[in-house]
Amino acid sequence: MLVLVAPGQGAQTPGFLTPWLDLPGAADRVAGWSDAVGLDLVHYGTKADADEIRDTSVAQPLLVAAGILSAAALGAVTPGAVAGHSVGEITAAAFAGVLDDTAALTLVRKRGLAMAEAAAITETGMSALLGGDPDISVAHLEKLGLTPANINGAGQIVAAGTMEQLAALAEDKPEGVRKVVPLKVAGAFHTHHMAPAVDTLAEAAKALSAGDPTVPYVSNKDGRTVATGAEVLDRLVGQVANPVRWDLCMETFRELGVTALLEVCPGGTLTGLAKRALPGVKTLALKTPDDLDAARELIAEHSG
Repeated sequence: MLVLVAPGQGAQTPGFLTPWLDLPGAADRVAGWSDAVGLDLVHYGTKADADEIRDTSVAQPLLVAAGILSAAALGAVTPGAVAGHSVGEITAAAFAGVLDDTAALTLVRKRGLAMAEAAAITETGMSALLGGDPDISVAHLEKLGLTPANINGAGQIVAAGTMEQLAALAEDKPEGVRKVVPLKVAGAFHTHHMAPAVDTLAEAAKALSAGDPTVPYVSNKDGRTVATGAEVLDRLVGQVANPVRWDLCMETFRELGVTALLEVCPGGTLTGLAKRALPGVKTLALKTPDDLDAARELIAEHSG
């Protein structure tokens, strides 16, 4: 059984969209999305530097566009389940037929702007903890006033809070944690710091027509599958201010009988977690179009 997944913010790198725009029709498609959301996705995906694409209002639509574009390049594929990490949940909603491509880009553009505005209120950020016992780490973060914003499984937790709190974490790591790595994001996502964005996103969601998922859609909220488009939208709205439970998503993949996991562009983060948490499951990350043939072989072997 094949699971198709989409990465979240921080996966982007300068120029990562460039080779994908050489595919037939890709440049025109991305240009159309750019016009629809009022953001030059071609520029940001090809010429912008790391600081420019770190901007939340840019990074989020850029990631969703890249995910949809790279998945379309695979041709017809019916995965056994879909999921996305954080903003990747909107990409996954497009995979599942909950939102059409333009609706997904419109929603993520508003999401990115709202979260950037919320992040500007207080200087905040996120850092990944590598290694350690999850229970010990969570207790330590709470002692420092930090939120375990992403519980990713495979020994990785992402802490979020003010820059002062994150600096204290760097000086005082939880017992057993090997390293604390600052992430390329511009705010404390999936925490109370994002609460102002929830109402904005709720209003944006009201204007959308959501279809029910055509394949099992696994939610970050609790790792459960979601049966209706209305509930997917409701969860997308609330999730901006609540922790991502990717560990529970991977548990559900296992329960569903996953044998392969394919991560769309810019892939790498989620396949890395799966290699550690889902031993025996084949993984592949779409980084460039050079990976498409191998991906199609994986699909043929594990889907349906």
